[in-house]
Amino acid sequence: MSEIKIIFFDIDGTIIDMNRKQITEKMLLTLKSLKEKGIKICLASGRPPIQLPNFPDIEFDAFLTFNGSFCYTKDQVIHKHALLKSDVKQIIHNAQQLNRALSVATKDQTMANSIDDDLIAYYGVGGFKVDVNEHFDQTIEQEEVYQMMISGIKDEYPLMLKDVKAATIAAWWDRAFDVIPKAGGKGIGVQKVLEHYGIDRMNALAFGDGGNDIEMLEAVGCGVAMGNALDEIKKIADEVCGSVADDGIYYYCKQKGLI
Repeated sequence: MSEIKIIFFDIDGTIIDMNRKQITEKMLLTLKSLKEKGIKICLASGRPPIQLPNFPDIEFDAFLTFNGSFCYTKDQVIHKHALLKSDVKQIIHNAQQLNRALSVATKDQTMANSIDDDLIAYYGVGGFKVDVNEHFDQTIEQEEVYQMMISGIKDEYPLMLKDVKAATIAAWWDRAFDVIPKAGGKGIGVQKVLEHYGIDRMNALAFGDGGNDIEMLEAVGCGVAMGNALDEIKKIADEVCGSVADDGIYYYCKQKGLI
């Protein structure tokens, strides 16, 4: 393994167990120890900035939100790429035709125009509630939308993207999914962060567990799938560590001498 200078972490199912919904002491120790070693640590999530977790005494170097469509440090925005307004409106129409609930995310807020059990559960993974907001139509007209969160299954993906020009689907669950710019994705976000810091991809490591992590794991020198990851993630990963429930990242970093 090349000298590791930066590590990208997915959140749900990677550093936070989706059943416990909280970070473990060993994972906190891992993050602290990596920082002490001078290794940069970055969160890479489908979540909006306002839904990122805060961990005690941990300061991340960079954040990849909306699956890489909005990337920033504490001091500056590194990369942003919003959805086309025409695509946002078309997807809203398509979701209505499929009788599916839908929400949008701007840099500072998320809101929905409808609600159902699947969208409620999707938000619930991170401990959040869906906001059905009367200002939904006004928001999509006036603000940049970076991501849409929609209830639905894989068979509906083509219909959801019917007549859409520049958007694609990023999914890690089987009952709902995210829609992001086609030129987005965690892989692009990783590239932008590496360029910002002047770090070669071979000196980068990433941990992930879901379908939206594939591009991220492929964009670094060593992509590590969690033991609880989908089989398709494990197949493309360079290595597989233990599950999030068993503090897989902690023991991997110990074994590799990173902490």
